[in-house]
Parts: sequence; structure tokens; C-alpha cells
Amino acid sequence: MLNACKNIEAEIFVVDNHSADGSKNYFKGRFSNVTFTWNKENLGFSKANNLALKGAVGKYILFLNPDTILPEDCLEKSLAFLKEDKNIGAMGVRMIDGSGLFLKESKRGFPSSLTALYKLSGLTALFPNSKIFAPYYLGHLDQHSNHEVDVLAGAFMLIKKTVLEITGGFDERFFMYGEDVDLSYRIQKAGFKNIYFSATTIIHFKGESTRKESLNYARLFYGAMNLFVKKHYGNITAMFYSQLIKIAIGTKGLLSSIAKLKNNDSAKKMPPGFNKCLIIGDNKDVDNINSILQKNIFIQTVTESINPKQSLLAETVEHLYTKVNKVQPKELIFCVNDLIAKDMIQLMEQLPAGIDYKFHFTGTHSIVGSMNKETTGNYIAEG
Repeated sequence: MLNACKNIEAEIFVVDNHSADGSKNYFKGRFSNVTFTWNKENLGFSKANNLALKGAVGKYILFLNPDTILPEDCLEKSLAFLKEDKNIGAMGVRMIDGSGLFLKESKRGFPSSLTALYKLSGLTALFPNSKIFAPYYLGHLDQHSNHEVDVLAGAFMLIKKTVLEITGGFDERFFMYGEDVDLSYRIQKAGFKNIYFSATTIIHFKGESTRKESLNYARLFYGAMNLFVKKHYGNITAMFYSQLIKIAIGTKGLLSSIAKLKNNDSAKKMPPGFNKCLIIGDNKDVDNINSILQKNIFIQTVTESINPKQSLLAETVEHLYTKVNKVQPKELIFCVNDLIAKDMIQLMEQLPAGIDYKFHFTGTHSIVGSMNKETTGNYIAEG
């Protein structure tokens, strides 16, 4: 985030919803240019963002999830595009997950009873690119082109301050999920366009707040959609939608139970093994990573590394293809502070599938990753 703000005048607010991972102590005395708010309880996504919004004085507001990595030119590109058209109220960007796969929620349509029906019937899965049967993720729109869309993701919402003065911030009745759908709807109703901007790509790890295969996730997500429909579509539509939601939650609960049994069985059959690692970073960070790996006996301690100052050139992708084919790593660890984030994102999208990407930040004693957007991430820590 700081690298993306280097060439623009920016104020940064971080609101913590009562984390239990020692975040407050870790950040104490660090990042003097960041305003921290430490809540004594989990107020939810909407309230936390609204707290930061109250203190913001800039002409443009970016709501950004903490589980994101931005390329260095992301904000400059986005702001330049946003300023071109006075009718644009808000923008979202192209997002990939921690394995380099495109996130469909980068561009969405508004939820409706028909949308829910198509999803429940399996028609959306059968015709993911259909304008009729897959309207929620707008599968018929090219992910590599700019589009006017209905819904932007709360993970990255760049909004003109003048627009928020008309619409207001997030509706605090939405604790988690649905708040971005609601705000996108109000922006559109106020006469402004929501734009999906494809010229920059960020990493959004996903799955870090609620396990997506869980019944709790289904209740939170579908409950938020139900609140949205009641608020904006009227009683008759809301009544029909509520019935579909009950079916959806029941179905999700059944599938969740089956998946849990299957995963438990798989875990029993999975023998412990060693992962071969490929590290991209300078010598200091590589030594630090090796130290962390060696203290975890389930990780193979013999690694191969690439110095980014030598390899991140025009031929980076070709160079890494050769290295990956030679090493055949299970894990590729990026030393984020040594790398150009834009190059890192490009590599993730172009390298072969099946690599488990992890990330190390200089000055930390851990390696983190999130390969699957449906589940929470994982980490390897020192000590």
C-alpha cells in the first residue's frame, strides 16, 4: 500500500476490529504516517470503514481490505481513469486470489430471486459465461476489458468523496457481506456509474474472515443478500427471495457436512511429506526464510533461491519457467519487499498451475499464503 502511495498525496487509516493476533503490539511505533484505530470489539466491516471515513479529508476515498497486495502503479492508474469521466462514481479493479486465479467477484450484477434460482438449480455452474444464467458474476463480460457494472467489491472500492456525501457510507446494518452491494446500488441510484477497471490487477487473498464452505458463511452471506432485497426490492420479491435463501442455507449445510467428512478422510490418508521451495528474494531475506523453514520439520530445508535484482528483468517469466521446470517446487515464496508487486502478480498469472504461493515481508518472522479462496490461509512462523 505504501509503495502504491509514493507518487500521490495520501492519508492512510487502519481500523482494527479487536484482533487477537498481537497486531496492536506489532504495529506500535511503526508507520508514523498511518492513523490506527483499535476497536475494543468487532464492530463489523461497515462500522469500521465508516469510522475511517469520518476522518478522511481527501477528494477520493479508497476502501481496501487488509488481505490485499497492490502493484506500485495501481492508484495512479485508477485515479487517472476516475478523473476522466465526471459520471463515474466509483471504481473497482481486476483481482486475483493467492494462487493467481481471477476472482469473479471483481465484477458483479445485483442479486435477485432469479439469480438465486439459477445458482441453486446449477444453471449458473453449467453456463458460467451466460448473460442469462450467470448474471451475478457477469460471466459474459471480458475480465480484461473495462465495463460499467452494477456491483464493486468492498475489497477495493475507489469512490469520489462528493459521491459519498450524497449516498453516505456503508449501511451499518450489514455486519459482513452485502455492504458493498448496497453501497454500489445507492451510487448507481444517485445517477453515477460503477466501473470495473481491468488495467491494473491486485491480489486479494480471500477466505480470511469466514471459511466459505462453512454453514456460518452461508448464513452471513445469504442473510446479507436477504437484507439487501428487503431494503431495495419490496416485500413480495423479498418474501420469495427469503424462501430461496432458506433452501440455499439448508443445501449449503448438507454440502458442508459432506465436505467436512470427505476432508477428514483425506487428512487421514495424506502421508506427511516434504515441500520443495523456490525463494525469490535477496540474500538476507532468503537466509531469514531458510531459518524459519528449518525450524519447521515438515518443510524441506534445502531450497533454491533467486535474487530479484538479478532475475526481475524483461526475461523474468522465461527465466522462472526454466527454474520452475528444473526445481519443480511445491511452494514459491516471494520476499515482497524486494520485489516489484506488478511483476510478482504477472508471474503468478503466467507460471504453471499447482504452485503454492507464499509471501514473506522483510522484518517479519513468518511466511503467509492463501491458496484457496474457499478456505482460510496458512502460515509458517519462527519460534
